[in-house]
Amino acid sequence: METALPERITSELEFFVRYAETDAMGVVHHASYVVYLEEARSHYARERGHSYAEFEASGFYLVVSDLQVRYAAPARYGDSLRAQCWIEELKSRQITFGYAIYRQSDGVLCVSAQTRHLCVDKQGQLARIPVQWRTWLG
Repeated sequence: METALPERITSELEFFVRYAETDAMGVVHHASYVVYLEEARSHYARERGHSYAEFEASGFYLVVSDLQVRYAAPARYGDSLRAQCWIEELKSRQITFGYAIYRQSDGVLCVSAQTRHLCVDKQGQLARIPVQWRTWLG
């Protein structure tokens, strides 16, 4: 069962690249972007008035089943970045988030990404996303 999404809601989060997130060349390490995506996704939930902690407390989890990242331009130590997050698709048991991360100084797109998540219960069994959560997700 697919839920029709209203006009796309996009959250934005601004942050600075920390030294620990870079490699020996001062460029953001590819794995650091996964952390940025997670924070952008959590920020999306907070902006919608909820949190992942609340979702998990209700007995459900959104586990990552697919991650796609396209690296377009480097970000470096000290750069100010802007991460955008939105929902691309919402199904009964699955949700797909889209992301874009830009350098603030010149607006250049550094990364575009997508994560797909499956809803599971406390036993790790595939479950429907509860109706009350579908409301804030979409």
